[in-house]
Amino acid sequence: MGTMKEGLEDTQQAIINAARRAGRDPSEVTLVAVGKTKPASMIRELYDLGVRDFGENKVQELTAKYEELPKDIRWHMIGHLQSNKVKYIVDKVAMIHSVDSLRLAQVIEKEAVKKDVDHIDVLLEVNVSGEESKYGMTPAEVEEQIDQFLDLKRVRIRGFMTVAPFAEDPEEVRPYFKRLKQLSVDIQNKTIDNNIDVGLLSMGMSGDFEAAIEEGASFVRVGTRIFGARNYAL
Repeated sequence: MGTMKEGLEDTQQAIINAARRAGRDPSEVTLVAVGKTKPASMIRELYDLGVRDFGENKVQELTAKYEELPKDIRWHMIGHLQSNKVKYIVDKVAMIHSVDSLRLAQVIEKEAVKKDVDHIDVLLEVNVSGEESKYGMTPAEVEEQIDQFLDLKRVRIRGFMTVAPFAEDPEEVRPYFKRLKQLSVDIQNKTIDNNIDVGLLSMGMSGDFEAAIEEGASFVRVGTRIFGARNYAL
Protein backbone atom coordinates (compact mmCIF):
# COMPACT_ATOMS: atom_id res chain seq x y z
CA MET A 1 0.00 0.00 0.00
CA GLY A 2 2.16 2.80 -1.30
CA THR A 3 -0.23 5.58 -0.43
CA MET A 4 0.49 5.61 3.29
CA LYS A 5 4.22 5.63 2.62
CA GLU A 6 3.75 8.52 0.20
CA GLY A 7 1.58 10.35 2.72
CA LEU A 8 4.28 9.93 5.35
CA GLU A 9 7.14 11.04 3.08
CA ASP A 10 5.14 13.99 1.82
CA THR A 11 4.35 15.06 5.41
CA GLN A 12 7.96 14.62 6.56
CA GLN A 13 9.19 16.75 3.67
CA ALA A 14 6.58 19.44 4.41
CA ILE A 15 7.76 19.52 8.04
CA ILE A 16 11.38 19.98 6.95
CA ASN A 17 10.42 22.75 4.52
CA ALA A 18 8.28 24.61 7.07
CA ALA A 19 11.03 24.42 9.71
CA ARG A 20 13.62 25.74 7.25
CA ARG A 21 11.35 28.62 6.21
CA ALA A 22 11.23 29.63 9.86
CA GLY A 23 14.99 29.24 10.29
CA ARG A 24 14.44 26.29 12.62
CA ASP A 25 16.22 22.96 12.80
CA PRO A 26 13.76 20.34 11.48
CA SER A 27 14.91 17.97 14.24
CA GLU A 28 13.13 20.25 16.75
CA VAL A 29 9.80 19.11 15.33
CA THR A 30 8.34 15.70 16.17
CA LEU A 31 5.71 14.20 13.93
CA VAL A 32 3.05 12.46 16.02
CA ALA A 33 1.11 10.14 13.71
CA VAL A 34 -2.48 10.11 14.89
CA GLY A 35 -3.94 6.67 14.44
CA LYS A 36 -7.42 7.14 15.84
CA THR A 37 -9.92 4.66 14.40
CA LYS A 38 -7.09 3.03 12.44
CA PRO A 39 -6.15 -0.60 13.09
CA ALA A 40 -2.88 -1.66 14.70
CA SER A 41 -1.80 -3.14 11.35
CA MET A 42 -1.66 0.34 9.80
CA ILE A 43 0.34 1.66 12.73
CA ARG A 44 2.67 -1.30 12.34
CA GLU A 45 3.18 -0.33 8.70
CA LEU A 46 4.24 3.19 9.69
CA TYR A 47 6.39 1.73 12.47
CA ASP A 48 8.20 -0.32 9.83
CA LEU A 49 8.81 2.92 7.93
CA GLY A 50 10.57 4.33 11.01
CA VAL A 51 7.80 6.24 12.82
CA ARG A 52 7.96 5.88 16.60
CA ASP A 53 5.64 8.61 17.90
CA PHE A 54 1.94 7.82 17.72
CA GLY A 55 -1.02 9.72 19.09
CA GLU A 56 -4.39 8.43 20.20
CA ASN A 57 -7.54 10.27 21.23
CA LYS A 58 -9.15 7.50 23.24
CA VAL A 59 -7.73 5.62 26.21
CA GLN A 60 -9.30 2.35 25.07
CA GLU A 61 -7.67 2.54 21.64
CA LEU A 62 -4.31 3.47 23.10
CA THR A 63 -4.24 0.61 25.58
CA ALA A 64 -5.39 -1.96 23.00
CA LYS A 65 -2.72 -0.91 20.52
CA TYR A 66 -0.10 -0.67 23.25
CA GLU A 67 -0.61 -4.37 23.98
CA GLU A 68 -0.39 -5.35 20.32
CA LEU A 69 2.50 -3.24 19.07
CA PRO A 70 6.25 -2.94 19.71
CA LYS A 71 7.20 -1.55 23.09
CA ASP A 72 9.59 1.10 21.79
CA ILE A 73 6.67 3.12 20.41
CA ARG A 74 6.24 6.48 22.16
CA TRP A 75 2.51 6.88 22.77
CA HIS A 76 1.01 10.35 23.04
CA MET A 77 -2.41 10.80 24.62
CA ILE A 78 -3.85 13.73 22.69
CA GLY A 79 -7.59 13.45 23.32
CA HIS A 80 -9.71 14.54 26.25
CA LEU A 81 -8.70 12.50 29.29
CA GLN A 82 -11.17 11.65 32.04
CA SER A 83 -9.79 11.35 35.55
CA ASN A 84 -11.11 7.82 35.99
CA LYS A 85 -9.17 6.64 32.92
CA VAL A 86 -5.76 7.98 33.95
CA LYS A 87 -4.79 4.74 35.70
CA TYR A 88 -4.96 2.81 32.43
CA ILE A 89 -2.34 4.88 30.62
CA VAL A 90 -0.07 6.55 33.18
CA ASP A 91 2.54 3.80 32.84
CA LYS A 92 2.16 3.43 29.06
CA VAL A 93 2.44 6.89 27.53
CA ALA A 94 5.47 8.98 26.69
CA MET A 95 3.44 12.16 27.05
CA ILE A 96 -0.07 13.39 27.83
CA HIS A 97 -0.84 16.44 25.66
CA SER A 98 -4.31 17.10 27.01
CA VAL A 99 -4.07 18.06 30.69
CA ASP A 100 -6.84 20.62 30.93
CA SER A 101 -7.13 21.20 34.68
CA LEU A 102 -5.14 21.17 37.89
CA ARG A 103 -7.47 18.45 39.19
CA LEU A 104 -6.55 16.16 36.30
CA ALA A 105 -2.84 16.82 36.87
CA GLN A 106 -3.28 15.90 40.54
CA VAL A 107 -4.97 12.62 39.57
CA ILE A 108 -2.08 11.86 37.19
CA GLU A 109 0.35 12.56 40.05
CA LYS A 110 -1.53 10.18 42.36
CA GLU A 111 -1.71 7.40 39.76
CA ALA A 112 1.98 7.84 38.90
CA VAL A 113 2.80 7.19 42.56
CA LYS A 114 0.53 4.10 42.62
CA LYS A 115 2.03 2.68 39.44
CA ASP A 116 5.56 3.59 40.52
CA VAL A 117 6.10 5.85 37.50
CA ASP A 118 9.05 8.06 38.34
CA HIS A 119 7.92 10.96 36.20
CA ILE A 120 5.41 11.65 33.49
CA ASP A 121 5.71 14.41 30.90
CA VAL A 122 2.57 16.40 30.24
CA LEU A 123 1.45 19.43 28.30
CA LEU A 124 -1.27 21.77 29.53
CA GLU A 125 -4.13 22.09 27.07
CA VAL A 126 -4.94 25.73 26.40
CA ASN A 127 -8.12 26.91 24.73
CA VAL A 128 -6.53 29.83 22.91
CA SER A 129 -9.50 30.53 20.64
CA GLY A 130 -12.08 30.69 23.44
CA GLU A 131 -14.41 28.37 21.53
CA GLU A 132 -16.90 26.79 23.91
CA SER A 133 -16.68 23.43 22.18
CA LYS A 134 -12.98 23.11 22.97
CA TYR A 135 -11.40 21.70 26.09
CA GLY A 136 -8.57 23.51 27.80
CA MET A 137 -7.68 26.23 30.24
CA THR A 138 -7.72 29.88 29.23
CA PRO A 139 -4.31 31.55 28.93
CA ALA A 140 -5.22 33.61 32.02
CA GLU A 141 -5.97 30.46 34.04
CA VAL A 142 -2.64 28.98 33.01
CA GLU A 143 -0.80 32.08 34.20
CA GLU A 144 -2.70 32.11 37.49
CA GLN A 145 -2.28 28.42 38.25
CA ILE A 146 1.08 27.49 36.75
CA ASP A 147 2.86 27.51 40.12
CA GLN A 148 0.47 24.88 41.51
CA PHE A 149 1.19 22.63 38.54
CA LEU A 150 4.91 23.07 39.11
CA ASP A 151 4.53 21.90 42.72
CA LEU A 152 3.71 18.39 41.54
CA LYS A 153 6.60 15.98 41.98
CA ARG A 154 6.09 13.34 39.29
CA VAL A 155 4.05 15.25 36.75
CA ARG A 156 6.45 17.32 34.68
CA ILE A 157 4.87 20.21 32.81
CA ARG A 158 6.86 20.44 29.59
CA GLY A 159 4.80 22.97 27.66
CA PHE A 160 1.42 23.55 26.09
CA MET A 161 -1.02 22.13 23.58
CA THR A 162 -3.85 23.70 21.66
CA VAL A 163 -6.43 22.66 19.11
CA ALA A 164 -6.97 25.52 16.68
CA PRO A 165 -10.43 26.20 15.24
CA PHE A 166 -11.11 24.57 11.90
CA ALA A 167 -10.39 26.87 8.97
CA GLU A 168 -10.01 26.30 5.24
CA ASP A 169 -7.09 28.71 5.24
CA PRO A 170 -4.27 27.99 7.72
CA GLU A 171 -3.46 31.71 7.81
CA GLU A 172 -6.69 32.23 9.75
CA VAL A 173 -5.42 30.08 12.62
CA ARG A 174 -1.84 31.34 12.66
CA PRO A 175 -2.70 33.93 15.37
CA TYR A 176 -3.71 31.12 17.74
CA PHE A 177 -0.33 29.43 17.28
CA LYS A 178 1.43 32.74 17.87
CA ARG A 179 -0.61 33.21 21.02
CA LEU A 180 0.37 29.81 22.42
CA LYS A 181 4.03 30.49 21.69
CA GLN A 182 3.76 33.84 23.45
CA LEU A 183 2.14 32.21 26.47
CA SER A 184 5.03 29.76 26.63
CA VAL A 185 7.57 32.59 26.50
CA ASP A 186 5.69 34.60 29.15
CA ILE A 187 5.46 31.64 31.54
CA GLN A 188 9.09 30.77 30.91
CA ASN A 189 10.10 34.30 31.87
CA LYS A 190 7.82 34.34 34.90
CA THR A 191 9.07 31.05 36.31
CA ILE A 192 12.73 31.57 35.50
CA ASP A 193 13.72 31.05 39.14
CA ASN A 194 12.16 27.59 39.12
CA ASN A 195 14.52 26.53 36.38
CA ILE A 196 11.69 24.84 34.51
CA ASP A 197 11.22 24.37 30.82
CA VAL A 198 7.73 24.80 29.39
CA GLY A 199 9.03 25.31 25.89
CA LEU A 200 7.39 22.35 24.11
CA LEU A 201 4.35 23.21 22.00
CA SER A 202 1.92 20.68 20.56
CA MET A 203 -0.01 22.46 17.84
CA GLY A 204 -0.95 21.92 14.24
CA MET A 205 -2.80 19.10 12.53
CA SER A 206 -3.14 17.83 8.95
CA GLY A 207 -4.55 21.09 7.59
CA ASP A 208 -2.44 23.65 9.40
CA PHE A 209 0.76 22.03 10.71
CA GLU A 210 3.04 24.03 8.43
CA ALA A 211 1.87 27.35 9.87
CA ALA A 212 2.17 25.82 13.35
CA ILE A 213 5.80 24.85 12.71
CA GLU A 214 6.57 28.34 11.43
CA GLU A 215 5.19 29.66 14.73
CA GLY A 216 7.22 27.28 16.91
CA ALA A 217 5.47 23.90 17.17
CA SER A 218 7.50 21.07 18.74
CA PHE A 219 4.87 18.39 18.03
CA VAL A 220 2.50 18.28 15.10
CA ARG A 221 -0.41 15.84 15.28
CA VAL A 222 -1.05 14.49 11.80
CA GLY A 223 -3.53 11.74 10.98
CA THR A 224 -5.60 12.15 7.84
CA ARG A 225 -2.72 13.33 5.69
CA ILE A 226 -0.82 10.12 6.38
CA PHE A 227 -3.49 7.51 7.01
CA GLY A 228 -6.16 8.80 4.65
CA ALA A 229 -9.71 9.68 5.66
CA ARG A 230 -10.99 8.28 8.96
CA ASN A 231 -13.42 5.48 9.22
CA TYR A 232 -15.86 6.41 11.99
CA ALA A 233 -18.02 3.37 11.28
CA LEU A 234 -15.64 1.04 13.13
